[in-house]
Amino acid sequence: MKIAVVGLGYVGLSNAVVLARHHDVWAVDLDVERVAAVARGESPVADPELEEYLGRGDLGLTATTDAAAAIVDAEFVVVATPTNYDMDTNAFDTSSVEAVIASVADLEPSSTVVIKSTVPVGFTRRMREAHPGLALVFSPEFLREGRALFDNLHPSRIVVGERGERGRRFADLLVEGSLDDDVPVLLVGSTEAEAIKLFANTYLALRVAYFNELDTYAVSRGLDAAQIIAGVGLDPRIGDHYNNPSFGYGGYCLPKDTKQLQANYSDVPQNLISAIVDANTTRKDFIAADILRREPATVGVYRLVMKEGSDNFRMSSIQGVMKRIKAKGVEVVVYEPTLDDETFFHSEVIADLAEFKARADVIIANRRAPELDDVAQKVYTRDIYGRD
Repeated sequence: MKIAVVGLGYVGLSNAVVLARHHDVWAVDLDVERVAAVARGESPVADPELEEYLGRGDLGLTATTDAAAAIVDAEFVVVATPTNYDMDTNAFDTSSVEAVIASVADLEPSSTVVIKSTVPVGFTRRMREAHPGLALVFSPEFLREGRALFDNLHPSRIVVGERGERGRRFADLLVEGSLDDDVPVLLVGSTEAEAIKLFANTYLALRVAYFNELDTYAVSRGLDAAQIIAGVGLDPRIGDHYNNPSFGYGGYCLPKDTKQLQANYSDVPQNLISAIVDANTTRKDFIAADILRREPATVGVYRLVMKEGSDNFRMSSIQGVMKRIKAKGVEVVVYEPTLDDETFFHSEVIADLAEFKARADVIIANRRAPELDDVAQKVYTRDIYGRD
């Protein structure tokens, strides 16, 4: 079976690899370098399983920039293009997804389009109305950046927003590509599937925000946050997981998905969703103020990446803290090995770690790192458990 995957970010690439274990998959992207890397058997994103599977050379995977060649004769077209949150429209920018759908309608209208990009609630229904002759399915992804292929090989669940035969066929493809025998599969309506994605990510953001606010209280009152979290987590209804304080929830998904869900509530009563969005701003305000109380002349930002094992620092929480510190006139220098530039948002990027340590009066790190053990007295972090 020929399957096309449009978009070679971590979502698209991990889906392409899983499907290419048993089928002929054409993966398409506009980025020439990204396509060339995949064609060489290299992963353009940091992900150990992707690097391993692409390096084997035994996948039925063709990488190309030719969208027409990928789409023609494909039974399924998986759309995994970016849907960034547009602050002006207060909604996801779905233009790239819409463009792919229009191309499929023109080039291969008998194909089934599976939307993997995160979209607003009601988007798939609207696209079905715009393209009445085209089979459209929404299937949310629940992947971690840096472990996207692992999460596709060992899925917590497979959700497909189509309760008919097309939905079952696509779910079967994902189960076939996984390494587990007991994958939970849920076939639901398209709009319900869209809501599942946004509500799941917003709950994760809620949990991050909750333990961050617990930590804020502990710091403000001189209490040991680790002791409080340990006692709270012993309740089996709460659990001892996803409870490590941070500078705020960040990355590509949680900030934009919480805002999109808030926008979907425009005419529905709610308090909690807005509070989750606001809590992230409050946390960054507190962290920045707590750092500035130390009266540093120069603050060093250790790593911009969202988390360990990732090469992505889109919307990472440490950037929000950095901007607040700079706004107060304090010099900020950055250590980020993945950056080739000499500056980042007008802050000097220092390539040499020893020089970075010497220059900074306070070093802020969202997560602890052994490389900073020799200057532990300078390090400001709220990382209690040494994990994401």
